[in-house]
Amino acid sequence: MSTIGKNQKIDVAILWFKRDLRVWDHSPLIAAAAEGPVLPVFIVEPEFWSLTDASARHWAFVSECLRDLQNALAKLGQPLLIRQGEAVTVLRSLAKSYKISALFSHEETGNSWTYARDQKVRAWCRDQGIIWHEVAQHGVQRRLVSRNGWARAWDRQMAKALGAPPNLTPVTVSEFGSIPTEKELSLSPDPCPERQRGGRELACDTLHSFLTERGENYRSDMSNPLKGATSCSRISPYLAWGCLSMREVFHATNERRHTLKTDAIKGGWTGALSSFTGRLHWHCHFIQKLEDEPSLEFENLHKSYNILRPRTLDKTRLTAWSTGETGLPFVDACMRSLIATGWLNFRMRAMLMAVASYHLWLDWRVTGEHLARSFTDYEPGIHWPQVQMQSGTTGINTIRIYNPVKQGYDQDAAGTFTRRWLPELADVEDKFLQEPWKCEAARKILGTRYPLPIIDHLSAAKEAREQIWAVRNGSDFKTKAKVIADKHGSRGAGIRMRGQRPKKPQDDRQLGFSFDGK
Repeated sequence: MSTIGKNQKIDVAILWFKRDLRVWDHSPLIAAAAEGPVLPVFIVEPEFWSLTDASARHWAFVSECLRDLQNALAKLGQPLLIRQGEAVTVLRSLAKSYKISALFSHEETGNSWTYARDQKVRAWCRDQGIIWHEVAQHGVQRRLVSRNGWARAWDRQMAKALGAPPNLTPVTVSEFGSIPTEKELSLSPDPCPERQRGGRELACDTLHSFLTERGENYRSDMSNPLKGATSCSRISPYLAWGCLSMREVFHATNERRHTLKTDAIKGGWTGALSSFTGRLHWHCHFIQKLEDEPSLEFENLHKSYNILRPRTLDKTRLTAWSTGETGLPFVDACMRSLIATGWLNFRMRAMLMAVASYHLWLDWRVTGEHLARSFTDYEPGIHWPQVQMQSGTTGINTIRIYNPVKQGYDQDAAGTFTRRWLPELADVEDKFLQEPWKCEAARKILGTRYPLPIIDHLSAAKEAREQIWAVRNGSDFKTKAKVIADKHGSRGAGIRMRGQRPKKPQDDRQLGFSFDGK
């Protein structure tokens, strides 16, 4: 065992775990171990957890992932250090006990706060003469010059062999630290009784069950809020926090396709896995947008929309939307489901954002933060481009104003999903479930147990459409949109939405939030 002498420091490489809570296929861990003793560290940053896009349900999930990671690292020979505080302060403290030979981590495309923090860490490393080795986490490319060939580069990255976890040389540590509770981090209460649990073992089980059992009807069920909860992959939180690597998922999917072909098993699997593979590309495609344009978190991608919505929020509308009390049954059912489970399928995520931005005419920055806190699988690089897409501010995507009543009838025809989350409407007939204001029996309910609609959804949509198109018909709108498309467009090369045949290059259509709103 390596020991620390009284007047001597041993050389160690610091492995900084961020959103990559695993030991399998972890390139920085493998590279660090090749240099000698490794000190694996996770830094709990209170300032990060106080941000408006962070929540207690996120930390609860991360805590479970960390416990799995602790066990995995201990089996490799070196347990995980948990340190709390500002990143540079923590590294500076470790440098008092160890001679840090290098810092290793995955690259992170996070929010503006994590970017600023990384800049501080980079400056500290430079001042200390410490090389910080950052390795690509997914298929996202730093300092990308052009999107041309991006999909082919993604394929090459994913085709690389998976890396097995290395054995680690034990390093003497006086105190490994403990995982703080939500209360110790001063996080607001955030009950989420049906939240997915974190950890590597559950991540692998979830992927396996999707590829072998649950996923056959993926293509047909993904838009249904009830069926989608089972038929969708549900691996999104495990990708967001790195319990699984994208490469692992890609390899497992290809192996399953090969098995199905060898065993001559068809059914719905061929189309399902083709669609799923397309989604794997889209996952990184959207993160690349934020990597290339960090201001997406705060500013309209197309600046012509800066004059569109008021920055002063209608708090009554915001509260009704965020608590599932708009009086539009399907919207409220989706929001309440999200609050209770931390997950929602892609179409319903898109609808919630569209209703907030178009029908309620709310600023996407604040409503986007509410959804970020609510999604257990919150991935900033996917979330903010999607928020803007569903709010109509990218300038390069089709304007899609969902009719929330029609969506209810189309996606929840039997009313099972709506009734589960809106027990107040138990006495309303099926044919009026999505429009209870048309039902005589609902008169005793509306305005008391369940609210009347806070807006007329048809007139609100009409007004929103007129305002959006007034901007789009501006004199220089198309010129600015072309610049955006050149920088962020998919190029249509190898990236498919649902496994369909490639079409000519165009906009990104209407994908839903996050990798696994699928």
